[in-house]
Amino acid sequence: MSRMSMTNTTNAANAANSPRPATIDDAAAISATLTRAFDDDPMMRWFFPDEATREAGLGRYFATIFTRQYGRHGVCERTESAASFWVPPGAQDKAVPDAETVQELTEILGDRAPLFREAVELAAEHGPQEPHWYLAVVGADPAAQGQGHGSALLRSGLAKADADGLPVYLESSKPANLPVYEHFGFTVLGEVELPGGGPTLWAMRRPAAA
Repeated sequence: MSRMSMTNTTNAANAANSPRPATIDDAAAISATLTRAFDDDPMMRWFFPDEATREAGLGRYFATIFTRQYGRHGVCERTESAASFWVPPGAQDKAVPDAETVQELTEILGDRAPLFREAVELAAEHGPQEPHWYLAVVGADPAAQGQGHGSALLRSGLAKADADGLPVYLESSKPANLPVYEHFGFTVLGEVELPGGGPTLWAMRRPAAA
């Protein structure tokens, strides 16, 4: 491979995993990406236990929270194969679902909706009181694993929090992701057992960079 073609290939790869703002027009692509990313997530499998309908349910779920919550009030970014939803401190009161969103999520979740509401309320009870950035969602298509998409989005959001001099919080229900977040400076604050026999949520915090 020539030097020029190698450079072009590198530039193409960098462009593919370079974070850019996500708009409502990206909803279909983002929901498809996150559906694949969270197919094996313990909490999502708990909310959508039926394998036959999980893909459709996840797609509607992520499209709804993006278009009605985080896309309106958060800081959302994407690459070709990943997406992230962040909530800065000034938007946290606005980014909660309104009545119409709650109704839509209830229809999507069906008989799992009560468990979903309990999980959200329980997580909120353990939420931080200090000003912070909140990482609501980050996920990369498993087909692009190892190509730096998720890491690029994490670095981009963390840089914004650092610019504000604020810590970042998240919850993870996937044990395999804990070392990944620890690599980026997060530490586990505690564990939350979700009601109804649900999975464990690990609350994590990353201090602002000095």
